[in-house]
Amino acid sequence: MPTGAMIPARNMPSMIGRNGNVGGLGSSSGLTLGQPNMLDGQLLPLDMSHNTPSESEMARLRDEEFESTKSGSENHEGASGDDQDQQRPKKKRYHRHTQHQIQEMESFFKECPHPDDKQRKELSRELGLEPLQVKFWFQNKRTQMKTQHERHENTQLRTENEKLRADNMRYREALGNASCPNCGGPTAIGEMSFDEHHLRIENSRLREEIDRISAIAAKYVGKPVVNYPLMSPPVQTRPLELGVVNFGGQPGMGNEMYGAADLLRSISSAPTEADKPMIIELAVAAMEELIRMAQMGEPLWMTSLDGTCVLNEDEYVRTFPRGIGPKPAGFKCEASRETAVVIMNHISLVEILMDVNQWSNVFAGIVSRAMTLEVLSTGVAGNYNGALQVMTAEFQVPSPLVPTRESYYVRYCKQHGDGTWAVVDVSLDNLRPSPAVRCRRRPSGCLIQEMPNGYSKVTWVENVEVDDRGVHNLYKQLVSSGNAFGAKRWVATLDRQCERLASVMATNIPTGDVGVITNQDGRKSMLKLAERMVMSFCAGVSASTAHTWTTLSGTGADDVRVMTRKSVDDPGRPPGIVLSAATSFWLPVSPKRVFDFLRDENTRNEWDILSNGGVVQEMAHIANGRDTGNCVSLLRVNSANSSQSNMLILQESCTDPAAAFVIYAPVDIVAMNVVLNGGDPDYVALLPSGFAILPDGTTVHGGSIGEAASGGSLLTVAFQILVDSVPTAKLSLGSVATVNNLIACTVERIKASLSCENA
Repeated sequence: MPTGAMIPARNMPSMIGRNGNVGGLGSSSGLTLGQPNMLDGQLLPLDMSHNTPSESEMARLRDEEFESTKSGSENHEGASGDDQDQQRPKKKRYHRHTQHQIQEMESFFKECPHPDDKQRKELSRELGLEPLQVKFWFQNKRTQMKTQHERHENTQLRTENEKLRADNMRYREALGNASCPNCGGPTAIGEMSFDEHHLRIENSRLREEIDRISAIAAKYVGKPVVNYPLMSPPVQTRPLELGVVNFGGQPGMGNEMYGAADLLRSISSAPTEADKPMIIELAVAAMEELIRMAQMGEPLWMTSLDGTCVLNEDEYVRTFPRGIGPKPAGFKCEASRETAVVIMNHISLVEILMDVNQWSNVFAGIVSRAMTLEVLSTGVAGNYNGALQVMTAEFQVPSPLVPTRESYYVRYCKQHGDGTWAVVDVSLDNLRPSPAVRCRRRPSGCLIQEMPNGYSKVTWVENVEVDDRGVHNLYKQLVSSGNAFGAKRWVATLDRQCERLASVMATNIPTGDVGVITNQDGRKSMLKLAERMVMSFCAGVSASTAHTWTTLSGTGADDVRVMTRKSVDDPGRPPGIVLSAATSFWLPVSPKRVFDFLRDENTRNEWDILSNGGVVQEMAHIANGRDTGNCVSLLRVNSANSSQSNMLILQESCTDPAAAFVIYAPVDIVAMNVVLNGGDPDYVALLPSGFAILPDGTTVHGGSIGEAASGGSLLTVAFQILVDSVPTAKLSLGSVATVNNLIACTVERIKASLSCENA
């Protein structure tokens, strides 16, 4: 055996005696195993200072050792006199490491538990030990650490096992004491009717779904919501009941008209811990209802003359008997379903819908304000599967004549198989009873299915109960037809925005056309600036609760409504007093004709008073959709007066089957040069003005914007003007009168031009 080798422990069964001495080794004083050190608790090798025997001697020692262990003697005192005489000259010398040596090796062990030969020699030289002693010490130390770790793991597993055993006993006891809620007697599955048994199985499945979501919420939010009592006895619970609770007996909730600001105040806080179980149960049941409504046909959905889906309300009540509770008096039902294939993959669509900021931006024409109050679950496995969010949002029509619809709801996202997702909203107004509620969302949302080549099939369901008595007569037909807030408008907006987002990422830009911006960075910056312009326009044109409109004249539909705001420390707006003015009116011209007239730079001087009769020329443009009307343009106004400097106008025109917009803002030439070269567009000051065009809802085919058929248009004109560059200045009546005249003249010019063309 080579010098320094160690005899395996399994060959030495009786080496350590009861008194702690080592026996049965004969003359092998140079070969030792780790000896327990009772002072420092370490296994230390014995003294290695004696001469190391040769391989033949070691073999002989092993044989002698083997023979000595057969006698069963475990200590030196029990040996014969001859044996004792033979062992005395070769009695072992024990070596105990000093405290300094132990500390040094402990410190080295923390940094390197497995030192190599070079490190062991260096350490042995520093500590005055043999390299083999250092080697044995580290071996023993590693063994000790492994033993301690295994002992700790065993303790933990034993504790978990005890907990599971206790839970199992508790569940067994609960099952043994179960009683019937009707008669109080013991229950058994076999005594149930088939229908009752089926309901129990269905209810158990829903319970498991709720528990899973609750566990996810507890994991990510840190607030366990899994331990809650049943909302009703198990036998009486139906699989799709949405857990309605009567708060203080207010059956006529919503009969009286209150300001929506009251509702905002009442729901501004996140839900309480007691609310969360009900919210989760509502979300799970709403998800099932949405999936069924997205997939079912007749008799739930009937096809109207214009080819749209119309909900059979009687069949809906029979299919989903409880819903979100009884419909308040004076409320109407609005339900619609629309399907489209959009150019975006399903994962990106889910991310947009579950991110309140992205969702608000994409649907800026429909969502005026939105906020996430609390995230109950962020989902699992790095995606939104199982995500739960409590939200509040305000839905709008781009006109000050249509009140916005405030809604307090939970949004739930779930994956249904590979490539299929669903996102559902359902109102939580029963948790915050308020007479200001004017809109309740039944389970609404969309089913998203993966399609080849990065496309997705979207089936959108909008199902609400609403009090629309505040809608102006001019818009009643559009609202009641479902085209103002319905699924058609949501899907049309989504389809158009998906095309716009695809154009941002496009790299194969044709270079032959004059004025086409091909610089990739410049395209992204300009489209980002135009997006901010559109969002700013849409946020300031509706009858939102955040706005305080003042009517300037009369009581007719053409009344001009104005409001003011101070712009301070906002790099995206010029500082000072900004006056906004808006009005809505009807035109006996198709929406498509109005849109083409307003976006055409050749006819701009017919209505744009601020251009002072100058010639408008398009300098550059970016196409961002299939329709030629979907475009971002940079216009130059060549003033007729040569002493005046030329002005640049950034304009975005966009159209889809439900709505159209022409939005523009004067921009600084220097700032636009920076943007066109790929610079940051966030610091370009904008005050957008423009037009929102909607069908009047009277045409046979629903009044799509792209149709040139008969039917009128509803046009909203809105201006934003900086009336004073000092934010602390007071607004003068002269400024208000000027803006009023400006918007009135613009309206008259548009009416005159379009009436002549129509004639």
